[in-house]
Amino acid sequence: MGIKYSLICKCPIPLCNLNLSNESEFAMTAIERFLKYVSFPTMSDEASETVPSTEKQLALGRYLADELSAIGLTEVELDEMGYLYATLPSNTASTVTLGLIAHMDTSDACADAPIKAKIVSYDGGDVCLNEEKGIFLKEEEYPSLGKYKGNSLIVTDGTTLLGADDKAGICAIVSALERIIKNDLPHGKVRVCFTPDEEIGRGADHFDVEKFAADYAYTVDGGPLGELEYENFNAASAKAVFRGVSIHPGTAKGKMKNAQLMAMDFAALLPPGETPRETEGYEGFFHLIEMKGECESAELSYIIRDHDRDKFAAKKALFEDAGRQINEKYGEGSCEITVRDSYYNMKEIIDDHMYTVERAKSAMEAVGVSPVIVPIRGGTDGARLSFMGLPCPNICTGGENFHSRFEFLPTESLLKVVDIVERLITDAAELI
Repeated sequence: MGIKYSLICKCPIPLCNLNLSNESEFAMTAIERFLKYVSFPTMSDEASETVPSTEKQLALGRYLADELSAIGLTEVELDEMGYLYATLPSNTASTVTLGLIAHMDTSDACADAPIKAKIVSYDGGDVCLNEEKGIFLKEEEYPSLGKYKGNSLIVTDGTTLLGADDKAGICAIVSALERIIKNDLPHGKVRVCFTPDEEIGRGADHFDVEKFAADYAYTVDGGPLGELEYENFNAASAKAVFRGVSIHPGTAKGKMKNAQLMAMDFAALLPPGETPRETEGYEGFFHLIEMKGECESAELSYIIRDHDRDKFAAKKALFEDAGRQINEKYGEGSCEITVRDSYYNMKEIIDDHMYTVERAKSAMEAVGVSPVIVPIRGGTDGARLSFMGLPCPNICTGGENFHSRFEFLPTESLLKVVDIVERLITDAAELI
């Protein structure tokens, strides 16, 4: 599988002569490795009932299985559900097993192919992603761009996402493991798992915690360099289904019940200031993710989020109460509400395992990165895994603007994340 990329001069990594089409060759720099990974389209599909939800995730899984074996990992297993497990055996007296986790799928928020990656030397201002289509990554719209002046950024042509979420995480893990093996650095036992379907909330559905057998773990699935997260949203999916009555509009007086108008009334009953656009930090929200309808029937699909368990419960109750009000107005059975919890705030678990956070902070500081502890305004596999008995905070990948055509990854940040992961592994070698 070939890779499409462009090179802008001043790039610190010599990619000019790259040939990444030979899948049997794994001797790569971290940047080359990342570009190889993003050449695999791996979007998951929430509508699918298969596991994994898309066959194309398995293509990357098979490649990664070969690569992990080639660099020296053992017990490499890609199971029938798309979970890739592997082991780095200990070369010290440490009895502690560290787990490292990342996900292979990408979001369905925008196209995942063909990804035309390029590296630009960023000197400030806007970045032209696609001259032909007039697509720019604008500093005014994405102010965080300014802090990367002097860095080299991996971007796309503005028609697809990049896939740093979470192929940058996979890359950092594999690159750190390869470096440790090549340099025979001291390490305890490390277990690795690359999961499918995280983006559609199913990444932990078939994760075998018992087989993984780690004492604690980290998902490498965060954002900008330095982010360290052990708080996430409590999350639920919610749907409101509306049943109307259609009749010729000329004779509809007192008879028609327009399901679409019911849906509009329902949406108006939810707090207008509690949407993703209007909230930040620990503030929760109702997010309308899909709507469809006609006169006879309509559906609104939401996700409900809040860091606080009591406020989360209140939001779900408010959603259900809005359905009750619609039934009072239009008649019983006009609105049917379904709310299903997805995951909970891992802080409830990590509070009893704060050593995992302290070790991550120490690893970052040891390689010159200042830890920035922030709440996740979303979730990771680690949220559910923590409740399944595997304490699992989340660390950065270095990327920005995930789930977007304007996603970018500073090469300097990615390389520093490799250093962080290496340090996590080597520091754990001293634990008995």
